[in-house]
Amino acid sequence: MYHRASVVGFGACVALATLVACGDARSRARAVADTSVPGSTGTLIVRDDFGDTLTLRGPPRRIVSLNPATTELFFALGAGDRLVGRTHFDLYPAAAQAVQDLGSAIPPNVESVLGVRPDLVLLYASESNREPATRLHAAGVPTLTLRIDHIADFRRTVGILGRVVGDTARATIVADTVTGTLERVRAATRGKPPLTAFWKAWDSPVIAIGGGSFLSELVDIAGGKNIYGDDPRPAFDVTIEDVVRRDPDVVFAGPESGERMRTAPAWGALRAVRDGRILIVDTMLVGRPGVRLGEAAVSLARLLHPGSLP
Repeated sequence: MYHRASVVGFGACVALATLVACGDARSRARAVADTSVPGSTGTLIVRDDFGDTLTLRGPPRRIVSLNPATTELFFALGAGDRLVGRTHFDLYPAAAQAVQDLGSAIPPNVESVLGVRPDLVLLYASESNREPATRLHAAGVPTLTLRIDHIADFRRTVGILGRVVGDTARATIVADTVTGTLERVRAATRGKPPLTAFWKAWDSPVIAIGGGSFLSELVDIAGGKNIYGDDPRPAFDVTIEDVVRRDPDVVFAGPESGERMRTAPAWGALRAVRDGRILIVDTMLVGRPGVRLGEAAVSLARLLHPGSLP
């Protein structure tokens, strides 16, 4: 089921690259980082989202990042030159494309990962990645699993990775910059009539974005209201009939998905489709809870409320 996991685990229409997989949404733990280890100067201890404890005795130099969001963050933290492996979804920034492509991430090819001799591996905390994480630990490779589903998870992850690479000051700047942009968008759309929105992440079966996803949070910040925002799941199957019944003001979709929706007879029953209110999103921009979260919120606000932001 990797292809489908890529829809809602590493991207709607492939590019929505870090939204949680439906089947993995049932298990959520929080990472707790503790850098104060008595008698062990420079040692970092992190308890990750699988509940495993990772001990690093110095900044890693050969990092495999198998999550587009963390790959972006390593570059933002000035540690992109330490990456020796990524997934084939990790295309931003452009420099990431020079890093060796190790293929899939849910699950990864453990042999390929071991082949680049990493001293740290970053995995998305998906249930499908528990067994690969166990194998990597057994091989003596420090492995950190993080679940990044919500905007709050982004700031938490920045803090952890800042400690991992030894640059907490830069991590604070990155987090504050993204948070500042999100607050600017929220302020610009505050008081505007919230447009109800359906976010179609996949065509067949029809997959909707739910309230458990950072994408739903971005819709709220941009002055909208997700018609499935009351469902705590990140993404799930829905019927066209139920979408029609909920009657959203607008639809968010990627370019190809939006065009298929516009021409599909079944979707003609939806008022937003008949009225031409399919809002086309830049999936490579909005699909990752990473360093461009602020830019993503700006793009959605401009679609929902033109003129609200310069």
